[in-house]
Amino acid sequence: MFSKGKLPIIIMLFLAGVINYLDRSALSIAAPFIQDDLTLSATQMGLIFSSFSVGYAIFNFLGGMASDRYGAKLTLFVAMVVWSLFSGAIALAVGFVSLMVIRVLFGMGEGPLSATINKMVNNWFPPTQRASAIGVTNSGTPLGGAISGPIVGMIAVAFSWKVSFILIMIIGLVWAVCWFKFVKEKPAKPMGEAPAVKVDVAPQEKIPLTFYLKQKTVLFTAFAFFAYNYILFFFLTWFPSYLVKERGLSVESMSVITVIPWILGFIGLAAGGFVSDYVFKKAAKKGVLFSRKVVLVTCLLASAICIGVAGLVTTTVSAVILVALSVFFLYLTGAIYWAIVQDVVDQNNVGSVGGFMHFLANTAGIIGPALTGFIVDKTGTFSGAFLLAGGLAVFASLTVIRFVRPIISGTKDRSVNDSVSF
Repeated sequence: MFSKGKLPIIIMLFLAGVINYLDRSALSIAAPFIQDDLTLSATQMGLIFSSFSVGYAIFNFLGGMASDRYGAKLTLFVAMVVWSLFSGAIALAVGFVSLMVIRVLFGMGEGPLSATINKMVNNWFPPTQRASAIGVTNSGTPLGGAISGPIVGMIAVAFSWKVSFILIMIIGLVWAVCWFKFVKEKPAKPMGEAPAVKVDVAPQEKIPLTFYLKQKTVLFTAFAFFAYNYILFFFLTWFPSYLVKERGLSVESMSVITVIPWILGFIGLAAGGFVSDYVFKKAAKKGVLFSRKVVLVTCLLASAICIGVAGLVTTTVSAVILVALSVFFLYLTGAIYWAIVQDVVDQNNVGSVGGFMHFLANTAGIIGPALTGFIVDKTGTFSGAFLLAGGLAVFASLTVIRFVRPIISGTKDRSVNDSVSF
């Protein structure tokens, strides 16, 4: 699968993802306590959830540019230190404004992660392994979300929600030291693995970044990623509160139940890249983007249906099962957005274009949680929020079918149709 020399890169990037979502999802687990302690309404809590994505989305792009200019190793080291410190600083919040400011700064620290992972994978792995590598490394994120429930929930009950944020800060700082000491930017020897199928979609000559930022393939992949993130942030921020407030579960029960969707998400994200690479190898004559679009469209539609129906069912068991399935199908697409960038963008711009796509996609994290809080305050139920998330993903899937095509490099902003219809 992956050679011995590349395994430490996979492990360290995987652990970075675990820490990232452990830190990020801790607030949603602690939200019922924080909301009571700081006397926050659902609308205020939604704005706090969204404030994370203000800093996060901006630094998706800036972090991607930094990884191209200064290297992924240094960029990720600085990012981990910054986000770990501000994760711990959440324990210092005394009200709505202070918590919002800390979350913005925390989001700025986490922003570069995905683009730097994409850049490191591009540095270390050949095209036929990149979707698999991205899937495995990013699968650490749902695992972090899974363990955050028991860790934060039990610590909050036994001690204080503030203690949990100090603990995860320390974990992040230890990772940063190990990363800086043991990881290299690129392998000592160039990759010698020749692709067995046609993969020359990405142009080889140096292309201006502005060329890619106007391409429909980049923009509509970003839109699909936006829908992905809308569902993800809905689950990440509001699902624990939904279980407590609308389904009447205790914090202890909620902390355990939230593990189920995250575990399925971990399986889906780890498997999604392998599925795409497998389809890629089997359907080589149809073009590299065909394999990516098959997985993306099929699974994003399935996720949309599950999350929409989850808002209509009457039992807690049904809702949890449907949300878990939605997260599973959602995460099956998780590596595909990044793989498309790897496929159609030259190496000098992979970090920047990936960061730009991630920036656009994560505006969902600004809009979604705040809009959900508003809907809940106005309607008294989460049903409308579930349906909105599902409908958006259906529409995004249709745009991928129509607009995501191979890119022709050149001075003109132009793209061509796929070699096959989809």
